[in-house]
Amino acid sequence: NEEPMIIDKYLTNQSPLFRKLKSWQWWVLVVVNIFFLIAGQAAAVILGRYYYDQGGNSKWLATLVQTAAFPILYIPLFLLPASQEVSSSSRYPSFVTLALVYLVLGAILAGDNMLYSVGLLYLSASTYSLICASQLAFNAVFSYFINSQKFTALILNSVVILSLSAALIAVNEGSEGPSKVSKWKYILGFISTVGASAIYSLLLSLMQLSFQKVLKRQSFGVVLDMQIYTSFVATCICIVGLFASGEWRTLSGEMQGFGKGKVSYVMVIVWTAVSWQVCSVGVVGLIYVVSSLFSNVISTSSLAITPVVSVIVFHDKVNGVKVIAMLMAIWGFASYIYQNYLDDYRSRKSRYDGETRNDP
Repeated sequence: NEEPMIIDKYLTNQSPLFRKLKSWQWWVLVVVNIFFLIAGQAAAVILGRYYYDQGGNSKWLATLVQTAAFPILYIPLFLLPASQEVSSSSRYPSFVTLALVYLVLGAILAGDNMLYSVGLLYLSASTYSLICASQLAFNAVFSYFINSQKFTALILNSVVILSLSAALIAVNEGSEGPSKVSKWKYILGFISTVGASAIYSLLLSLMQLSFQKVLKRQSFGVVLDMQIYTSFVATCICIVGLFASGEWRTLSGEMQGFGKGKVSYVMVIVWTAVSWQVCSVGVVGLIYVVSSLFSNVISTSSLAITPVVSVIVFHDKVNGVKVIAMLMAIWGFASYIYQNYLDDYRSRKSRYDGETRNDP
């Protein structure tokens, strides 16, 4: 009985566009963005693994496609205009400050995407996704030190369980990379994926810190600008890396030798890039409609879908240890999201009670 009242109160704090929405319309918008995030991320990971399986080998190209389609983000910017509310800050950051923020975060994003590409090259899609679930554990730690988030018993339980889940995958003798990669390449893929998850969590915390301390607001337009310009910087770095490493010379041969033909090669590259940006639309949408924390939690939960899809598409081996690791990851995720549900509920209830007392 209390939920619609809380939702209505939440909607009144949004831009004029969302003030016109009824609670069921708001939920529809949330569900649509969740679908974009989950479908985009799962499709991108599966297509990325397919690229490697069919003969692709360019790590820089696999990294480039993760951000190259960033102009797609202008579509929601046109469809959902930014709020015209005045920022609480009396002064907007200078161009130099903004450029520095976008350059630093974009460079971190490029390095993070490269680590993800290396991890996906040497790991199966299901193993890769299970290891990526450790992102929540890193997110809790970085949020505690950078964003002053509380470290409760449920959060600690989540960190421990997710860490043990990743450790099980690491020591599992039955875990194999694609095409029976060597043990050392498997270890490299594992370390790269864990490192990428840690850096991505750090990136999220730094973005939140930038919103709070530098931009001092988090409207739809500001969040989209953050996504677009950091992706632009990361794309430029990847293009430089592609040419500096000499991998661009091998792309023609890759296309010629691709298992399913040239057209399939081009389609895989294009749709991988599109899928990552569809995922970004969902991420940005959830940040604006709900919160950045909720967006991150849904992003991580979607990783539980990829192992199932990869088993169907690639026939990945699923042994007992991997099943236990998946169940532990779900347990850790459930602890994390329940703690954030409690925090969010108490915050909204406290705010609503305070407004009720002040309203005669």
